[in-house]
Order: sequence, then C-alpha cells, then structure tokens
Amino acid sequence: MPGTRTLAIIKPDAVGSGKAGKIIALLESNGFKVRACRMLRLAQPQAGAFYEVHKERPFFAPLTAFMTSGACMPLLLEKDNAVLALRDAIGATDPKEARDGTVRKLYAESKERNAIHASDSDDNAEREIRFFFSDVDLLSAMDS
Repeated sequence: MPGTRTLAIIKPDAVGSGKAGKIIALLESNGFKVRACRMLRLAQPQAGAFYEVHKERPFFAPLTAFMTSGACMPLLLEKDNAVLALRDAIGATDPKEARDGTVRKLYAESKERNAIHASDSDDNAEREIRFFFSDVDLLSAMDS
C-alpha cells in the first residue's frame, strides 16, 4: 500500500528568488499537508550524504555544489499516495517538458535549476524524511 508521507526540498534557486511560498501554496492546493518544514543551508558533506546514491553519476558534483549554494527548504508532506502525487504535482525534471500548472513548469529555471526535489519511492521518502527530520515522532501529536 502506498505511503502517506514524502519529502520535498525547495531548492536554492526557488528559495533565493522568493518562490518558496508560491510553491508551498501550490502543493497545498494539490491536497498536501505540510507536517514539518525547515530552512537551512546544506554543507558539502550533508549534500554529499543526501545524494550519495548518485555519487558515481556525472551530475553528482554539480548537483551537490548547487544544493550548497544557498538556503533550501525541506518539507515533510502528507497525502494519500504521497510519493506519486508529489511527483505528479512537480512535473518533469526539465521544465520545458513539464505539464502546465506543475511546480517546475511554473517556477523552475532549467533542468539543473529545477526548483524542487521529490522522493522517488516510499522507502526513499522515509530515509529522506529521517535525514532532515530526526524529531519526526513528534508529528503524531499533530495528527489530531
């Protein structure tokens, strides 16, 4: 059964250009509940650890450099079938290929500066949530 939680990261390009609020509003209008949120600037070791799965890929170094270039905003989001719903709401990696009304179509600058990260599976969502939100057990109190 698909999970109800996923992680999004509003990336430095979108935070720096003042689009974070618009992105959150768009996600909420798509039925997501924001259960936790942080504003932070990743250090290189943190970015490397988060994207470790891609360390052998040619885009790893530019990606981690970009993710450390400014503040980002991890979000713990909740919705039925959260991972697939979020990936649908954000659109294709390349904003030129993204559907109208998606986060990337509206707010991404390019394929590399694409405004938002989204978990790609329920397992990765839980791992990524724990990476940014070690106090996630406190969220059960927010459910009522």
